[in-house]
Parts: sequence; structure tokens; C-alpha cells
Amino acid sequence: MGLHLWAAGPEAHSAGIRDLLAEVSAQVDAPVPGYLSAPQSIMDTCLYIFTSGTTGLPKAARISHLKVLQCQGFYQLCGAHQEDVIYLALPLYHMSGSLLGIVGCLGIGATVVLKSKFSAGQFWEDCQKNRVTVFQYIGELCRYLVNQPPNQAERGHRVRLAVGSGLRPDTWERFVRRFGPLQVLETYGLTEGNVATFNYTGQRGAVGRASWLYKHVFPFSLIRYDVTTGEPFRDTRGHCVATSAGEPGLLVAPVSQQSPFLGYAGKPELAQGKLLKDVFRPGDLFFNTGDLLVCDDQGFLRFHDRTGDTFRWKGENVATTEVAEALEALDFLQEVNVYGVTVPGHEGRAGMAALVLRPPHSLDLGQLYAYVSEHLPPYAWPRFLRLQESLATTETFKQQKVRMAKEGFDPSALPDPLYVLDQAGGAYLPLTPARYRALLAGDLRI
Repeated sequence: MGLHLWAAGPEAHSAGIRDLLAEVSAQVDAPVPGYLSAPQSIMDTCLYIFTSGTTGLPKAARISHLKVLQCQGFYQLCGAHQEDVIYLALPLYHMSGSLLGIVGCLGIGATVVLKSKFSAGQFWEDCQKNRVTVFQYIGELCRYLVNQPPNQAERGHRVRLAVGSGLRPDTWERFVRRFGPLQVLETYGLTEGNVATFNYTGQRGAVGRASWLYKHVFPFSLIRYDVTTGEPFRDTRGHCVATSAGEPGLLVAPVSQQSPFLGYAGKPELAQGKLLKDVFRPGDLFFNTGDLLVCDDQGFLRFHDRTGDTFRWKGENVATTEVAEALEALDFLQEVNVYGVTVPGHEGRAGMAALVLRPPHSLDLGQLYAYVSEHLPPYAWPRFLRLQESLATTETFKQQKVRMAKEGFDPSALPDPLYVLDQAGGAYLPLTPARYRALLAGDLRI
């Protein structure tokens, strides 16, 4: 295969495998020659960061020297300064922890407190002990904090600013009310992306604002997206169509020298689907974020859903984040993960919700059905429920939807309690093997 193999460790190595540690120790301990270490261009690859793999296998995104230098200004944009103490409990192999967290701290000369693994129970004690003034969050991290029982350390802290991405509006409200006064600065960006937004105004639930000035410096657009085909909608001329205010659209950004897309290590096909051609004019090229956002009539941008997470049922688009946010308003539910599952004999995907109960509550199926039927349109009602001790997340605290969807709703294959919507009876019922067979046979309507 033409592979060069090295091994480290005390055991004897097979023929053809060289001793890595012996070879390393034999090297001269001198600076790396300039022709090896100096980049030819600021656009050269500085390092590779693996994407979190929420919608498939992780890919190694190419990060340029320019992007690393841009990240040095992150905390300056956030309003942090040299005297701040920044708490960082995010993985350093991810962009948020390494480039925004560490490189951002270097950019302003601030102190960073590193935590090897995030602990909701120790968080406020750590903040008190280390005089933390700023902390960086991602995904569900803030939800873990508001779900903790009250403790003495959460009072009298010095935290004035929380910076990050993926904070849902309901958690935002509870977080500020309980731990404030503090400022929350929600941002949006992708490891390999060429567009980012900042919610400067603090408008709850928004990830930024599509002002004329911001779009002039960091151009982006929202275009109509067809959930059925998984492609942007195009008009008779083959061009994409911009969305109206309040309409969910796919976030895209023009690829240029100022905002390039470097792609991934490996085959060019890995970047397939990430670039869109002829979006507004023949020959133009845009980066496809894969995210659906909504811009309201005041220009505020709100995250709507991942394109791969939104699904169709009964001819309607169902946004998983909207359904989850509605269910999380129930006081007996602590966490909710909504996704679509395929059901034999049915078009599209049926909604399924994985639920975690808030201690010491129990599951009230009657109240849940009454709430769902009152607050959600019929096509968005979850057809299946799965009760879990905790929800599966990625290393960057994002909910696992693809894996959950693949696991399906077969009661003989899953250890968790399952429930199915009985629309005729107006209730959620335990999904027994008999009901599962009736469902597959078409005798139980969902």
C-alpha cells in the first residue's frame, strides 16, 4: 500500500514499522527551517479542525492563517478586555474552544481559565474561586446550568458576559433571570464557513441583525429552500429566490477573496453540496451553510433549523427546534430532542420526541397531549415519544438527531419506554409490540 508506519511504546515492533520515539529523540532540537514553517500565503492551511459530525461523519476542515488571525479579534468584538478572566470548558479540538477561546484570549491579552471537562455542578464555584468575568458557552451548556438545583455559589459571582452560540430563547430567558444581571452575546458561525453574525443588541432569541452596513461588510442572503428535494428553490431562469420577512430561508454567503471557502482535507467530493452556483447571477458562487434562518421585519436573524433536521409530514414542513421549544414549556420536561422517523406505508417522516423528565416530576401523558393539541398544528404533533434518562449529545453539546432517527421506534429494539399518538382516541398510549405490529400493518392510524 506504500504506507510509512511508526509506532510508539515499549513493545517490539514488527518488521517495516519504525520506532517513533527513538527517531524523534535523534532529531536536532533546533528551529524548523523557514522553508518548512513559513506559509507561502496567508490563505495557506494553518491547521485542520474536524467538524462535529452532527449530520454525518466528521470532516477535516481547512483553516487558513487568515482565519486564525481574524479569530484573534473575536473577544475584542465581544467587548472583553485585558483585565477579564475568561472561563473555557469547551473541547480545544473544536473551533469555539481553540480559535475563538484560546486565540481570542491571546488577541486581547486576557487570562483564560481552562476546565478539562464541563461540570454544571462545579461551574459557579469555579467562577467564584477564579474571579471569572466572562465565559464561553455552546449548544446545550446553559440549559445544564439552569437545570441545576440552586446553590450558594451562583450568588455574588463576577460574571458579566456570556458569549457563544446555540442558546435557545427559553433557556436564555431563564438563564438571565436566575443568574443576572449579565449580558448574553449570541453569535452564529461554522468551522468551515465564510459568514458569521453577532447579536450586538441583545435581542433575545436572535443570532444577529441583517443591517445594511453589516451585510455590506459581511455579505449573506436567505434564499427559499425546498425541504422535499433538499435543494434551494429556483425560478424559471434557474436562479435562487430571496425570502420575505418572517419566511425561513437557507443562509448562503458569496465566496470571494475576502470571504473564501477552503473546503476539507481529502477528496473534492467532500465539499459537494457546500457550494451553490448561479445563485443570483450566472457564474456566481455561494457557500451553503446548511442552516435555515428567519429574518423578521426589524432585520433580526433567528435560527430556525438545520436543513437535514427539518422534515415533511402530511405535505407540511416541520421545524424540529420549534416543536422542541413548544414542548419545553411544560414544567415536567427538562430536555427535549425532536427528529423525524420514517414509517413504512407513510410519505415523509413522522415526528418523534425524546424526553427527559425534570425531577421530581413524572410523565403526564394527558397534559402533554392537551398541550400539544392546543399549541401546535396537527402536522407538527410528535407521533412518537421516547422517555430517556439523558439525551445523547456531541462533544460540542449539540443534540444527536441523526443517530436517534436511525434507532427508530421499535419497542423490541429499544430499552426506553415508548409511546405512540392515538389520534382517534386523542391520547398518547404505550407503544407495545402489539401496537407496533398494528402500526406496520396499517391498522393503527397516526
